Amino acid sequence: MDRGWKGLVQFLLVAALGGTVATGTAWAQSRQQSARGFARRGDVRFLPAPLVGRLTEIADRPHSQLPLIAFSEADEPSRLIQYYLLDTSGFQPNVFTSVVPGINDNGAIRTAANAANGGLPTIGAVRVVLEPKPGLPTDPNDVRAFLDTFTDVSGLFVINNESGWYEGWLIHDVRVPPIDTPLPDGQARYGTMTPDDAAAIAALGTGNNVPGHIFTVDGNPVRFPTATDAFPAIQANTVPFPVSIGTFNALQQSDVHAYWEFNPGTNWVFPHYELPFTGGVPGTFPAMQYGFRSVIAGSGPLGVQNTTATHGDDPNNPRDPDRNEPVASGRTEHRNRFIPSGLTEEILQNVFVRVTSFEPAVTDVGERLLRSYALEVARVDQDGDGAVSFAEADVNGVSDGMPNTRLYLPVTAFNRFAITREINDGFLAPRFAPSQRAYVAAGVLTLVDPPARASIPQDADNR
Repeated sequence: MDRGWKGLVQFLLVAALGGTVATGTAWAQSRQQSARGFARRGDVRFLPAPLVGRLTEIADRPHSQLPLIAFSEADEPSRLIQYYLLDTSGFQPNVFTSVVPGINDNGAIRTAANAANGGLPTIGAVRVVLEPKPGLPTDPNDVRAFLDTFTDVSGLFVINNESGWYEGWLIHDVRVPPIDTPLPDGQARYGTMTPDDAAAIAALGTGNNVPGHIFTVDGNPVRFPTATDAFPAIQANTVPFPVSIGTFNALQQSDVHAYWEFNPGTNWVFPHYELPFTGGVPGTFPAMQYGFRSVIAGSGPLGVQNTTATHGDDPNNPRDPDRNEPVASGRTEHRNRFIPSGLTEEILQNVFVRVTSFEPAVTDVGERLLRSYALEVARVDQDGDGAVSFAEADVNGVSDGMPNTRLYLPVTAFNRFAITREINDGFLAPRFAPSQRAYVAAGVLTLVDPPARASIPQDADNR
């Protein structure tokens, strides 16, 4: 083992044991030493106090490993730009967080949240750090920036019979866009609404829906999920959508540690035409639950529907989301079922905000969603196959006469975060989305300005 690797191994041992390589000490004493030393770790000590407190609390609990070490991915330290503190208090209790009479109150073993380690409440933290790599933006509001997310959760059981385990989600609530003159055909310009749209939604409720505000379906002040919700009658009044930060499982001591890279190659959303048959659109469940399966890339039931021969998985050439960087050969993945986050917001603007400029005669929410999905995908889909390829959505490219930067939301636009217990149903949409029925933890955004130093020296493979 060379000297550099010896140093790294020694550092990791010291970090894991809180500053000392302990031998023969009891677990409780080692744990206390671990937590005290952890707060002084190089990637933690400069973070905001609330975040340090939460991470230290996680480190002080029974664990298989300490919260993730954030290694630098550039010559300069990574910069913490935002974080989320997670718990189970911000949404309606469900079968994964509590005992629900008539469902799991008959002696069933409690798993998932608030049941591990003698019933300790489930808590977590998500760090979002920017990599100041040469040639890449250092402004977190620039969608070209490369970011790392570090998720650490205490109190989630290992799942032994599900395909998806747990999954993390960055959540954006649709905002009311600015007002602009319509296009010649009467439709709204990208990212805007017409004066007639503005008048119609501003007349709802108490007048919340004005440009810049988070849109609410009833026009009343924003109501985010709460513990007093009762699906489906009482729930949040915003229009949210999530970007996945991947699936993960728990470690032996019921702690979770997950890493994800957020960039234009991952800032994509599952096909929203799945929502009507997973309970996410009022009035469509369960009638549509088995009506359509979106396993083949395309633009939905009212758009282009492809065949397995051209857009299905091939054992010799499986779909690969890592083939997202533009290359001279053009061999980026083209069979994407997902679409970029900014395009998703545009689709939902049509459905809920542009009530006069988009399909005013169609009032059914589910049908409006399917029509909007097919239309907006077609504006970006240059080869007419109904799927948005990585080449077509290249962040440095152009589509529909506009720069493709519009297709992506910056990470700072994701004002909430949630972790769901994944269900083996074959769909990517969180079951019963967006009603929080599969949530196991959630939290809200805290921006960090100026950014805080958030990493230790580089590891062996910067990417």
